[in-house]
Parts: sequence; structure tokens; C-alpha cells
Amino acid sequence: MTGFLNIDKARGDTSSYVVNSVKRILRPSCGKLACGHMGTLDPLASGILPIGLGNAARLFDYFLEKHKTYLARFRFGATTPTLDAEGEVEFGGTVPSAEAIRSALPSFIGSIEQIPPKFSARCLDGKRGYELARSGKEFDLPPKRVEIYSFRFVGQTAPDEFEFEIECSGGTYIRSLSRDLAQALGTLGYTTALRRTKSGIFSEENAVPLDALNAENWEKYLIPTDMVLPFAGMDVTDERYYRGVRYAVDAADGTYKIYRDGLFYGTGIVEDGILRPGKKLC
Repeated sequence: MTGFLNIDKARGDTSSYVVNSVKRILRPSCGKLACGHMGTLDPLASGILPIGLGNAARLFDYFLEKHKTYLARFRFGATTPTLDAEGEVEFGGTVPSAEAIRSALPSFIGSIEQIPPKFSARCLDGKRGYELARSGKEFDLPPKRVEIYSFRFVGQTAPDEFEFEIECSGGTYIRSLSRDLAQALGTLGYTTALRRTKSGIFSEENAVPLDALNAENWEKYLIPTDMVLPFAGMDVTDERYYRGVRYAVDAADGTYKIYRDGLFYGTGIVEDGILRPGKKLC
């Protein structure tokens, strides 16, 4: 069994909890099937969390680079050590106007560097940031480069809170954006609510809440692996390929979805006219 379940994660659940719950649901019919999420969501965030089943779980690296879309709420005039609603609130600075916020957003569009939150899974010297932060150690995480494709002001949701829609590259820290936007406006800020509405081809329209999934209906929500991959298809009848042999093909360079006897098999890569096996995903 291979494919994806597009889970709509509830606020408060960890990504690991969702994966383990899916394993329990599938165990009666699939046994100990490999499962893995395609990009962590913080426990306080909700929304799209694709789960790869079987060999589809091997596509994690592919999903790291996918576009993500979020709805986020930022509070200004205050912050927390975690940059979200889980930490103790520290007040400071003023609440900017909606006009000032709108005028600051364009400077965040494009390729930017951001420093991950100290309370994050980012590693430093083999230790997770949140482990170092909880131990009370002083440290600085190195900046990372991310892409912000759009940063749209949605509206004001409270006297000191505003909502935004953000489209960005995988690995972007929305909590860092709330801090950095606030700094650009001369104040403090943190993320009060976060929902991922899209991850690659996965969206709210084809998502299922975890509490609606059970041992009887999960196959109804299974998305075939080849439907997720945006590559051209290639029928490979030469059995040498399936034994790991490379050979010449009349095809442009690139990654292909490989089909064997009409059934999806995995990916193959053409370089300089030579086809070599990629990942077996069937």
C-alpha cells in the first residue's frame, strides 16, 4: 500500500501524534506500514499535514521545497520567548496602524534571510533549538534563506491583532516573520494563530480531519502517489531498468514518473539521454 492521506491537523496535536494515529488506524488492514509526515506543523498550528504511506514516505525531501500557504495572526505591542501564544507574554512597543503594516509588507517579498525561533527544531551543534532554550543556555541560531512569494494583509481581528495570508517556500518560520515584521515597525510582535491552508498540491479542499478517519473509510481518502508528482510519465518495458541498469532513451533530461505494465512504479531520471532509476514508490 502506498500513497498519501491529506490530514487536516487540529490545533494542539503534534505532527508525530497524527502520524502515530494514522498508523493505528491502518494497522488492522496494512500491518506495520511505514508512515511519515511531509513537513512538521507546530502543535499550536492547524491545517494541512500530508502523510506518506509505504514507499510514498520516501518523498520527504521532495516536499521540503514545496510552496506552502498559511493564514496567520500576529499580535503587536507584545512578544513571548517562543514567538507564539504558548510562551509568557512580555509587553513593549506600540500597535502600528493597518496602513503602516501594509507599507512594510513589500520589503519581505522575495528571497530573505531569517533567524529561526530559539524554540524550534533547528539544530546547533547537534542539539535542537528548543532543547537549548529549555535548558536556559544562551545561543544564537544561524540565519537561513527562504522565499516569500506573497505576504497579504487580510484584516484586523482585534485591537492589537492582524491577519495575513503568506505564501512561502518550505522551511519558512512564520513565527520569525511576526517578530521581524514587528521590528521593522519599531515594536514587538508574535504569532497568535497559524493555519496551513496549502502544501504543494495538498489543500483544504481534499483534506480530512483526523477524527473523521477510521479503519473502514481511510482508503476513500487515499491519494495515489503519481497524482502528487508533477512529472511527465514514461512507460518502461525494458526489464533492464528494473534491475538497476542504465540505458539510452529518446527523452529530454529531467525526472519522470515510471510506469511498468500500466502501473505506477516510481521515478526515473534522464541525464544526457541516459535513463537511470530514481525511487521505487509502488
